Amino acid sequence: MDMAVIEAEARENTIARKNAILLAACQSVNGAAAPLSIALGGVVGSYLLAADKSLATAPVTGFNLGAALMSIPAAMLMRRIGRRNGFTFGALIGATAMLVAVQAIRMQSFWLFAFALMMAGSSNAFVQQYRFAAADRGMPEYKPKAISIVLIGGIAAAIVGPQMILNFKDFLEPVPFAGAFLWGTGLFLLSMVIIRFMEPGHPPKSAEELANKPQRPLLEIMAQPRFIVAAICGTASYALMSYVMTAAPLAMLSCGFDINDSTWGIQWHVMAMFVPSFVTGHLIARYGKERIVMIGLFILAACAIVALNGISLSHFYLALILLGVGWNFGFIGATSMITDTYEPHEKNKAQGANDFILFGTVAMASLMSGFSLNNMGWEFINWIVFPIVAICLVSLWWLKGRQKMA
Repeated sequence: MDMAVIEAEARENTIARKNAILLAACQSVNGAAAPLSIALGGVVGSYLLAADKSLATAPVTGFNLGAALMSIPAAMLMRRIGRRNGFTFGALIGATAMLVAVQAIRMQSFWLFAFALMMAGSSNAFVQQYRFAAADRGMPEYKPKAISIVLIGGIAAAIVGPQMILNFKDFLEPVPFAGAFLWGTGLFLLSMVIIRFMEPGHPPKSAEELANKPQRPLLEIMAQPRFIVAAICGTASYALMSYVMTAAPLAMLSCGFDINDSTWGIQWHVMAMFVPSFVTGHLIARYGKERIVMIGLFILAACAIVALNGISLSHFYLALILLGVGWNFGFIGATSMITDTYEPHEKNKAQGANDFILFGTVAMASLMSGFSLNNMGWEFINWIVFPIVAICLVSLWWLKGRQKMA
């Protein structure tokens, strides 16, 4: 290969690495809003509800619904104003959401709190674009590694979010929990500074080239077997994770454990979601995207097996750790598969459509989580995992068969 080409590729990967590190830093602070919202969403919801506790997880549903509704607008906005400005706008929404949550708890308004978490979820739609932004630069073989680097930032988020709860939940005494959300505002403001150092994505060679570059209709992109299977597996991995995780803190409280126990459980879970990212990109490069997704699905099934075998603290913690690792392999592998299905100039609409499907399903899963726990119990929630995993495995085998025939 020509030396100039090698050097150009090396420079491109260097820029991609820099962007991925900056995005990981943003993930570590903005991403903390997710464990903060999810660990406290159901608990605060239950605290604010006087009667029907089956709606306790509605604020968490609001978080996921906000992410779903904003997923396509976030992608389109960034196409218009660029990644840096788009991420800054998303962080501003997140900071505002934290302040609204504080006021909702002080007013003891359940539905205002649910709205605040929906705003936080809208901000999370921009956070979810970090992984795609990491793939804007770099050579094709480097993109899975860049995605993994970004998700490594979730390790810090896994620590920061729960620590906000443990250290600041009583900061605004006598109002419980509100202090954690108040301190969460500062995280979003910090990310607005970090993101300004990000290099822009690859510009087209000319405006004329962009205008003349044909784009396939969105439905044509989504009709590809690889897109369909990747969307099924990514959505199922995330929805199952949300379904089980949203119920876990409430299940732990009902089993006699306290808020600190459930918060530590969420921290271990979120760390397990992101710690494997140190190696997931390398594993994908070595063994293939589909195989890593398949391993993730089997780990999700192992989580359900552990949860069904006991309700001790160790059972909850081990199940939540397996839930996080299974999500990591399934979600990163499926995300990498999605990036194979579109051209660079088609990325915004393809990514937005994928996240709309994903977070719409996750919102439904989180809402059903509270209803299922309240009416059918913790065991039922874990039995649901097996048929969903089976559907995903069948879809992967179907895709493999098509690829052999092609």
